[in-house]
Amino acid sequence: MSVQRCGTVPHFDTIPEYLRHWATATPDAPAVVHDGAVATYAELARSVDDVARALLAAGARTGDRVAVLSHPTPHYWLTFLGSLSIGAVWLGLNPKYRLPELQYNVGDSRPTLLFGIDASGSTDHLPVLLALADEAGVGRPVILGDAAHDGTTAWADFLAAGADVTDGELAAARGAVTADSPGLIVYTSGSTGRPKGAVLGQGGLARSFEIQALRAPVAPMRVVANLPINHIGGVGDLCCTPLVQGGTIVFQEQFDAGAMLAAVEDHGVNAFLQVPTTLKLLTEHPAFATTDLSGLKYVSWGGGPLPLAVVRRFRELGVHLGTTYGMTEITGSVSYTAPDAGDEELAGTVGKPVDEIDFLLADAQGRPVPAGETGEVLVRHPGLLLEYFGNPAATAEAFTADGYFRTGDVGYLRPDGNLCLVARTKEIFKSGGYNTYPREIELVLEEHPAVRLAAVVPAAHPTFQEVGVAYLETVDADGHGTPVDPDELTDWCRARLANYKVPKRIIAVDALPLLPVGKVDKMALRRRAAEEVAPQFA
Repeated sequence: MSVQRCGTVPHFDTIPEYLRHWATATPDAPAVVHDGAVATYAELARSVDDVARALLAAGARTGDRVAVLSHPTPHYWLTFLGSLSIGAVWLGLNPKYRLPELQYNVGDSRPTLLFGIDASGSTDHLPVLLALADEAGVGRPVILGDAAHDGTTAWADFLAAGADVTDGELAAARGAVTADSPGLIVYTSGSTGRPKGAVLGQGGLARSFEIQALRAPVAPMRVVANLPINHIGGVGDLCCTPLVQGGTIVFQEQFDAGAMLAAVEDHGVNAFLQVPTTLKLLTEHPAFATTDLSGLKYVSWGGGPLPLAVVRRFRELGVHLGTTYGMTEITGSVSYTAPDAGDEELAGTVGKPVDEIDFLLADAQGRPVPAGETGEVLVRHPGLLLEYFGNPAATAEAFTADGYFRTGDVGYLRPDGNLCLVARTKEIFKSGGYNTYPREIELVLEEHPAVRLAAVVPAAHPTFQEVGVAYLETVDADGHGTPVDPDELTDWCRARLANYKVPKRIIAVDALPLLPVGKVDKMALRRRAAEEVAPQFA
């Protein structure tokens, strides 16, 4: 697939080098917008230097992890760029997650430093932040903002401590960073349970989003960054891609359809890079019909198909439309629809594999399948993960002997070269655009004393694409089956899981259906959910 170049995109080995380039080439261009305040590229670069010095003063060194609990804000972006610039490895934490989920990620990654918000709206995050600091053994967490509390360090004090770091010390730390250095950990998981920390390399991040920036039909992009920072979409697509172009990031701490539409008029936003659920909600908002969206030039999505009706609503605006396919472990996208793609192609395919990757559809033995037949998507890509953090067995299992990454997705190539995805071999499903992992939910349910066995499958949902349906066998203290209140189990899950992971229906059964080998027959449960549960959401 030929590259559709728009504007000039330089090539560098790391993301922070792009910042330093644009701070020199276009120092007065707007880099960041938040709550009406604008920071230019020159100002952003100076702030990142200050954060990098402070990180060194606080003891962060090459390979150390830096964890950040935050919504999408300029503070998060400063810690990300500052960390990567000195060779530290950055990890985003979602404030919407429950404490046990966050504790697992922090306990597994063992960060040297912890940053976080203390409050957001009506939510007090300080107890969570202090509990995470205790879990990680990092001492006083740094508050992202003006507030300070007992047991924490104020942002201003954190920055002030960096004043003693010399230019030479900063340059030495940055000089040791290479394209092969790790830069980002994103926690994901498969069908077997606990999340795994995908370690993404500095060069992979830079190359992946250079590829993406080259294919964007507008440059420089001005985007709204409002997706969670613990996902590659929030960090990479929404922040790294516009930075590579020398574009502008408009931070919004939560998804708000009205605020996002208003940003087109108020801040000159010209590109929406989102997931299907948010794009659907945008078209359903009353302001979609009344806002001047003439400045919007590009709408792109990933993470699942966009309904044809929604594609047509955006088509009416006269914007460029595009969809992509990728995943955390690949960093960037491996396929893109053509700039002139029709509605059916946009709604039914994920585009054509890009020239910069090795792409293969293979059978269960790893052999290429004949043209037109389905197979597992295998890729070799510049952004492939370096490893699963501290998990060499999972790392080895993820790759073929000749270096292809096993995506777990099954698809076929149409005669026109577009890729159609038909199944997910790892049982992952998308809820609201987010990867949802059944076994993680099942483990939480099975921790409840009344649950003997749980199986979670997806059901179609008009807003969230898919939602979880949990089927379970129950047991009392004597080992006998017993009724259980679904509301009690829902509350149990809400205390331990992010909202989108909580099953929307919990159904007790006498016995889960089994395959001849003794495994739960999830295909039978999927059919049952499609017949009995999905119609309830229509």
